[in-house]
Amino acid sequence: MALIDEIQRKFTLNEVEFTKHAAVRSLTRQIAISEIREAITVGEVIEDYPEDKYSPSCLIFGRTASKRPLHVQCSDPARDILKIITVYEPDPNEWIEFRQRKSKDDE
Repeated sequence: MALIDEIQRKFTLNEVEFTKHAAVRSLTRQIAISEIREAITVGEVIEDYPEDKYSPSCLIFGRTASKRPLHVQCSDPARDILKIITVYEPDPNEWIEFRQRKSKDDE
């Protein structure tokens, strides 16, 4: 099963929890849980961090029903509970189509 499929399955089963950081960020950035769910439902893994500081994680890009672009970093779905680490609306000045980080050459 693909990484995104397993992440989406965890969301469907409500096997998800938000870190304190993600909860605070979603509130301060006015990102609703429903928007995070929408973005993940249609999302794609754009970066994989197998050697992340605390545990493997990945970055998902998806759009909400209203077409708002979101990035959601979450833990590897192999864990019992999927952890949402952070969530934000990507800066178009830092991303190419919100999927690829811009390099200095892209500026």
